[in-house]
Amino acid sequence: MSRARRLFTRPWFVGVLVVGLVAVAAGLYWFQPWRLWVDETVEESLPVAVPVSQPSSVPSPRPVAPVEVATGTLISHEHRTAGTVRILRATDGSLVLRLENLTTSSGPDVHVWLTDAPVKPGQDGWGLFDDGRYLDLGKLKGNKGNQNYPLPAGTDLAGYTSLSIWCDRFDVSFGAAELSGERA
Repeated sequence: MSRARRLFTRPWFVGVLVVGLVAVAAGLYWFQPWRLWVDETVEESLPVAVPVSQPSSVPSPRPVAPVEVATGTLISHEHRTAGTVRILRATDGSLVLRLENLTTSSGPDVHVWLTDAPVKPGQDGWGLFDDGRYLDLGKLKGNKGNQNYPLPAGTDLAGYTSLSIWCDRFDVSFGAAELSGERA
C-alpha cells in the first residue's frame, strides 16, 4: 500500500480534511469574494408627482418635480465610493433619498443608512455610523447607478446629518456623505 493511500485511510486525516472543507465553505459564505468582481447597475428615474388631472378643456398637467431638501457628496471609506446623495420632498410631503451616479463595491450585506454620526475621512470614519442613531432604508439595490429609497412617513430629518453605505456583516462604512440643506 502506498504512503498516500495509507494517509487517506487514517481517521484523523479524514477529520482534518472535513474540517478544512467546512472552514472554506463558511469563509466563502461569509466573505462572498466573488462580489468584488460583480457589478449591479440600477437606473431608477427621478421621482415626480403628477398633479390631479384637470377637466378635458384644460391641457394635461405637467409632472411636478420634487424639491431638494438636503444634499451631500459621497466620500470613500472601506471601499472606493463616489456619487451624490439628495433628499427630495414630493408635493404630497413624502420624502425620498436618491443616490445619483453611485459607484461603490458590492458586498454581502450592504445597506443605506441615514445617521446622526459625523462624516470623517479615512479609517477614522469607517466604524462610526452604528454608534448613534440611524435609520436603515434597506439593502443597497445595486453598487452603481441612480437609486431611490422612500423614507418612512413622519421621518424627522433634523436628527440625521449624514448617510452611510453600510456593510452590516462587517460593521464598516463603504462610503458616506455629510448632508447639508434645510432638512426640516
